[in-house]
Amino acid sequence: MTDAPEAPAEKPVDKTALRDAATLIVLKRDDPRGPSVLMGMRGASAAFMPSKFVFPGGALDRGDAAIPLAHALPEASARRLALEAPAGLGPALAIAAIRELWEETGLILGTPGAWGPEVPEDWQGFAETGHLPSAAALQFVFRAITPPGRPRRFDARFFLVDVAEIASDPDDFSRACDELSHLHWVPIAEARALNLPFITEVVLAEVQATLTGPGGSYTPPASIPFFDNLGPRATFARLY
Repeated sequence: MTDAPEAPAEKPVDKTALRDAATLIVLKRDDPRGPSVLMGMRGASAAFMPSKFVFPGGALDRGDAAIPLAHALPEASARRLALEAPAGLGPALAIAAIRELWEETGLILGTPGAWGPEVPEDWQGFAETGHLPSAAALQFVFRAITPPGRPRRFDARFFLVDVAEIASDPDDFSRACDELSHLHWVPIAEARALNLPFITEVVLAEVQATLTGPGGSYTPPASIPFFDNLGPRATFARLY
């Protein structure tokens, strides 16, 4: 009997390569201080944006595409995400945004429901809350590619969701991991006083400009801003 061939080892992730990522902006419109967003501070030793205040988010995981959504993305967001992107990437990015929100803040974006018998390890805590991930309320609002020369590079899609869609106490961060500290609601008008990445300032300005509906609700714009650093020069485009 001959020995079975060894399974090929998984290739290590090249952290300097451009990776797809998702970020979730949770908006609280009824804050007495004005429309506010949930932010936290990255650690001082983080390789990417150390000590900066950011929204919850992170890179797409290999398993995200295999997680089913209880409810799909809104049609306009799904269509715009499909521009210049492989088929199926939009739903995977929505899953990544929901997963990162859960991991970094402990907040639940989902609908009541039971998982099957096999729950991926990084979704077990979420599943135990009795919820399935849902993208029905996610609005795709911004895309940005990290400039060359950074220790981490991401093709990040930013989503917006109203706090009313959160299925848990929006002020309870007790189940959050330790990746973000100082989690709190920041009035958009005061956010620039924090130590923010440049792109976060740009995204906040774009989001603020869309809060023109009743009660300061989100009004979908005719196109989505795209800060593109794929080429030799940065360009600012629109996704229609």
